[in-house]
Amino acid sequence: MIRIEIPGPPVPQGRPRATAALGHLKLYDPPKSRAYKQTVAIYARKAMGQRLPTKRAVSCRLRIYRQIPASDSRHKRDLKASGFIRPTVKPDVDNVFKAVTDACTGIVWHDDNQIVEAHIVKQYSDRPRAILEVEELEESK
Repeated sequence: MIRIEIPGPPVPQGRPRATAALGHLKLYDPPKSRAYKQTVAIYARKAMGQRLPTKRAVSCRLRIYRQIPASDSRHKRDLKASGFIRPTVKPDVDNVFKAVTDACTGIVWHDDNQIVEAHIVKQYSDRPRAILEVEELEESK
C-alpha cells in the first residue's frame, strides 16, 4: 500500500480557464489548483521513493480533513473533532479527489483510468490535510 499525506487545506480541482491565442483555444488550471497539484506531486514522489508508477488497477481511499472553525463553541468543536458532525460544506469530495488523483498521474500510476475503486471521506480536524492510500489490485486470471 502507498500512503501519501498532503499537509494543509485540501484544494478542489477548479474549472479550467481558457485563453485564445492565434486562433487556438488553450485550457489551463486555475493558479490555486495548479499550485495544489504541484504540492501533491511533491508528496507523492516522496511516498513512492524509487518505485515506478504501477501499471495495475488500483483502489484508492482519500480522507479529506477540513479545519475546525475557531469560531465554533468548545462543545461544537468537540463534536466535529470526534466525527459526530461532518463537514457538509465546500469543497466537494469529487473535486478534491480529481485534483489529488490528477497530480499522481505519472508518479503513482500511469493514468488515472487505472483507478477502479474509490472511497472518499470528508471529516473535520485541527490539522487540515488530505491522505491518499493506494492499493494495487490483484490481476484477475
